Amino acid sequence: MIIHALSDSFEIEISDIAADKSISHRFAIFSLLTNKENKAKNYLLAKDTLHTLEILKQLGAEVKIYGTNVSIIPPKKIVPPKDVLYCGNSGTLMRLMIGFLSGISGFFVLSGDSSLNNRPMKRVCDPLKSIGAKIYGRENANLAPICIEGQKLHFFNYESQISSAQVKTAMILSALNTNGKSIFKELNLSRNHSENMLKAMGAPLKISENGLKIEISNLKKPLIEQDLEIPNDPSSAFYFILAALITPNSKIRINNILLNSTRIEAYKVLQKMGAKIEIKITQNHFESIGEIRASFSKLKAVEVKENIAWLIDEIPALAIAFALADGISILKNAKELRVKESDRICSIVSNLKLCGIKVEEFEDGFKIEGGKVNKAKIKSYNDHRIAMSFAILGMVCGMEIDDFDCIKTSFPNFIEILKRLGVKIDY
Repeated sequence: MIIHALSDSFEIEISDIAADKSISHRFAIFSLLTNKENKAKNYLLAKDTLHTLEILKQLGAEVKIYGTNVSIIPPKKIVPPKDVLYCGNSGTLMRLMIGFLSGISGFFVLSGDSSLNNRPMKRVCDPLKSIGAKIYGRENANLAPICIEGQKLHFFNYESQISSAQVKTAMILSALNTNGKSIFKELNLSRNHSENMLKAMGAPLKISENGLKIEISNLKKPLIEQDLEIPNDPSSAFYFILAALITPNSKIRINNILLNSTRIEAYKVLQKMGAKIEIKITQNHFESIGEIRASFSKLKAVEVKENIAWLIDEIPALAIAFALADGISILKNAKELRVKESDRICSIVSNLKLCGIKVEEFEDGFKIEGGKVNKAKIKSYNDHRIAMSFAILGMVCGMEIDDFDCIKTSFPNFIEILKRLGVKIDY
């Protein structure tokens, strides 16, 4: 696919950015802990989150889709499926289901595509095995397919050495099926959507003031069913905020965006780079929701080495901002990028070099010297965030991207919105 450089400015308001993927996954999975119908407006109908709904059906739930609205009626009892539970490309789905199913009676097999089946599951499986979970897989349950013999688990006092919302959520879900009170601690706060949503549903959680310690009691009664509207995804909005910042005389406003403090760190980095960005909270339920405005800005270099877990998904797009900024930008402490849908450090570095940008690769990040970018034929590595990030760079210089179908995993209407900005695309 060829992205042509944009010759005109744009001024646009967008309300249909892709719905939040993290909230969509959790709405579906947590509905299994209720005993009544759960309803969501604006559910993300992308490949990753549709796989979640299919797995729920295999476990005995009744799932109905009306446009972008989803209804889930949980089964009275989880039914061990006759087939493999296919997670596609979604690490979140696989890791959360490992935690959930480990405490459910039955035999379950989780698998995914070639990329997912080579991403590490040890970070979830090891702590679960330490509390009695029976989990099997390649490389001592580090690689899928993952087989689970679900059973009642032991309560625990566990301190995670990595900041991971997926590990935290898996352990919380397992703790609800233990025989006592469990404690989960982490060194740095990871995304807290799970505890926010579960608390709103009446889950027996006690969360410390700084969020780093969670006490979880075993679940004695079903949780309160959900009826919510899922806000739009700040990670998906980020691409188009960036588009406005790098296109002269352009302005953008994006509505109904999830503004959880652990999800807007990348926007704060852009503000440090000189970006004209305004963030306004318009409502609070169990999450903060609002709008983001941005306009064309001259960007300057920055060093990023803190709160990496809060901006890990936006780093490929941030790298584009680095490439267009004045000076040398540095990213450190982001080794987690090595085990995403692609080795994102390698993917970013190799593609930026093809565009004529000076880049130095580190084991845990990179150094990028901003400069003139050239049109190039780049590889997406079947990674949706790499493909979308370089499509935005293509608005400046033009870009040919070898495989763009991967964006459907998280942002099905990305191309449609890109065209609304005036971008011409050839297939």
